[in-house]
Amino acid sequence: MKRKEYYLVTTSHLLDKLLFKCREDFIAGMNYVAVTAYTQNLVLLAYILMSNHMHFVMECSRQEAEMFITRLKERYGGYYCKKYGEKNILRRVDVDIQKLDPYGESLEQAIAYVIMNSVAARITVDASGYPWGTGACYFNTNRIAGRPVSSLSGRECMRLFRTRTAPNPSWIVDDDGCIDPRTVVNTEFVEQRYRSSARMRYFLGISSKAKAALEHSGLPSFKDQSILQSVEDLCVSLFQKTGIDALSRSQAGELLRQLRRRFSADVGQLCRITGFSYEEATLLLEEF
Repeated sequence: MKRKEYYLVTTSHLLDKLLFKCREDFIAGMNYVAVTAYTQNLVLLAYILMSNHMHFVMECSRQEAEMFITRLKERYGGYYCKKYGEKNILRRVDVDIQKLDPYGESLEQAIAYVIMNSVAARITVDASGYPWGTGACYFNTNRIAGRPVSSLSGRECMRLFRTRTAPNPSWIVDDDGCIDPRTVVNTEFVEQRYRSSARMRYFLGISSKAKAALEHSGLPSFKDQSILQSVEDLCVSLFQKTGIDALSRSQAGELLRQLRRRFSADVGQLCRITGFSYEEATLLLEEF
């Protein structure tokens, strides 16, 4: 019998762009993850979509992991281009694939690392509170609410999943049309690996992402998407301009300072929201 293999797949962070700008983008991304894994008959154990990067833990071969992320980038890249008119944004995203030891604790550590991303980013105080990942999937006895995919028409499936591939009938979608990740990942296997919710909490607590969160303790920060929604309003109210592209250099510097002050945003977050490079944003903040 062929030995099972497990991989941690991570993408690099876009420094000056958001992969997911709004709720609709996150829903599209979550559904593309499910569709891509299902069409490859690949087992997902954990995943998370952050504003400018993604992480996955999966049971598969290395070749299958490479194919998964390639196809996911193609699918979401096509969606992004159609919506925002920007081609090949996913080509700027590098991918790292690491094989995990199935006999040690690296699998448990990798899953904890993935789902604690939202806590490290100070978006949520607990991994289970983030909707665009699998943090709430494990040791969760709550009933899964929503509609089974089997009850949807072919046209509805095409609209929600943007593929002609027949969907998994065991998926359940919520009122917004997002596939519930509890019906996507192999929660039973993950729970068997951790053995108990207490042991899982232990791994969450000692993960590198948990340590990063402690270094930046305090209330959760504002999400990129929340700040992005305020940018246009600030451009109008402060400068009577319709957007960042219409601002002078001094006005752009003032906008960055206002965002930093109002939302406690660091330079990295400002770059993702405004599209300025790290060097440009730093100069603008220092110049004026």
